[in-house]
Amino acid sequence: MARRDAFSTCHPWVSFLFFALTIFFSMCFMDPASLAASFLCALAYVLRLNGQEALRLQLRALLPILLFTAAVNPLFNHQGDTVLARLPWGSPLTLESVLYGLAAALMLCAVINWFVCFTAVVSSDKFVYLFGRVIPALSLALSMTLRFVPRFKAQFRTVVNAQRCLGRDLSSGPLHRRLKTAVSVFSILVTWSLESAIETADSMKSRGYGLPGRTAFSIYRFDHRNKLVLFWLALCGGALVAGWLGGGFAWQYFPALQVSSSLPMAAALRLLYLCLCLTPLILNGKEDLAWKRSRCAA
Repeated sequence: MARRDAFSTCHPWVSFLFFALTIFFSMCFMDPASLAASFLCALAYVLRLNGQEALRLQLRALLPILLFTAAVNPLFNHQGDTVLARLPWGSPLTLESVLYGLAAALMLCAVINWFVCFTAVVSSDKFVYLFGRVIPALSLALSMTLRFVPRFKAQFRTVVNAQRCLGRDLSSGPLHRRLKTAVSVFSILVTWSLESAIETADSMKSRGYGLPGRTAFSIYRFDHRNKLVLFWLALCGGALVAGWLGGGFAWQYFPALQVSSSLPMAAALRLLYLCLCLTPLILNGKEDLAWKRSRCAA
């Protein structure tokens, strides 16, 4: 079972800035150390948010993506000086193309994991709070999209159970009957989703959503803790961007593996990036420690 997450209680702008930084840097830093730090920290945060069973399902879903992405690149990219073998059609299989494929696969999986954490932390209410006044129509559409998947899954289970009570089981019976039941379930779900979207749009319109000058109730307060975390994120983000533009994360795969930055500078920047990715886990560890101390004192 997932435990309480301290980072989810931060202000929405703090959470949004953290995920914007981690996702952006995960797509820009292609060196193995940064990719490994981003991927492992994202997995650890998924474990904290959703628990062991969700992490196990996440890894089972990511493994085919990882293997497919890593295998496709060497088949079409033949750059590199180190030839490992020859493919059946005569093209070279190079070490550099294999390593670049692994790096691209790891980057993709890290970004997916961060987006999983983003959807768990930045709820639809927080998203509307962030962008409701700037882009009201788009923010409403995105917030509905973010909460559509869990609602659709819950409604799917409800419809399947109702059909099973009527003697229409998707998991047993002749194939043509199961196909007919599946079509019926799909039709019910599509009708429900369209009706739900229309009801939500009408409800928001009747409340004056998007009108100029409209005020909204907010439970989010920018306290001292949020200021400290925001300062930390801004400091890390500024330092990492400066280091990236200065070549501190330079890593060359083709035509041969080569590190273009000095070792002390590269090590310091990657350590700072690791600390940035560990920010939610550090906050959770601090809160867990305070909770244990309070229980011991009591």
